[in-house]
Amino acid sequence: MSLSSRPSQGSKILLVDGDPNYVFLLKKHLQAQNYQVATAENSLEAIAQIEASTPDLVITGAVLAEGRGHDVLAYLRQQSGDLSWIPLIFVSAKAARRDRIEGINAGATAYVTKPLSLEELNAQIESCLRNSQNIRQGQQKPGLDKLQVPTNVKLTNTEQQVAKLVAKGLSNLEISQQMFTSKRTVESHISHMLRKTELTNRTELSRWILENDLA
Repeated sequence: MSLSSRPSQGSKILLVDGDPNYVFLLKKHLQAQNYQVATAENSLEAIAQIEASTPDLVITGAVLAEGRGHDVLAYLRQQSGDLSWIPLIFVSAKAARRDRIEGINAGATAYVTKPLSLEELNAQIESCLRNSQNIRQGQQKPGLDKLQVPTNVKLTNTEQQVAKLVAKGLSNLEISQQMFTSKRTVESHISHMLRKTELTNRTELSRWILENDLA
């Protein structure tokens, strides 16, 4: 799909981080993907931005110079109306399973680890924006609804290896490099896991992997 034909083209993203170099580079990348980008340095500034102009998506560091990304997340999930539906992506250097679970359980829509894979971030953004519309239509708060997965889902040994790397936020290319296989093979394994679990996207799959201690 071309940039001009993406349903999410022109969506408003709020980028929250206190590192000016990181913000400059990521903002430039997001604008190149035809997103509108606003920025904030800390949680208080982010909340003020959200109240002034509702974004379609928030991308925030878990730890900020002042406050935490969790403060922004808690603010959103405590609101009513449109604000409560805004998807939020955590970007963090903390890759431990407990940190990812904490973020997802708190209501984050996705959790991406550093060093940042732009390919993975792009996929998560598209998934979050697409799911946000579905969530509004289904009247369920993001990140808090229970995943409906068939019982006794069994993964092959290779699928389990792929699952662990998916939950760490690695892109398909990075997974293929670590497993010494092709990117196409990785995509095939992920597709098989989605069919087995009856989940619709990588974000849901990552959450299911974490919640079932498969990472």
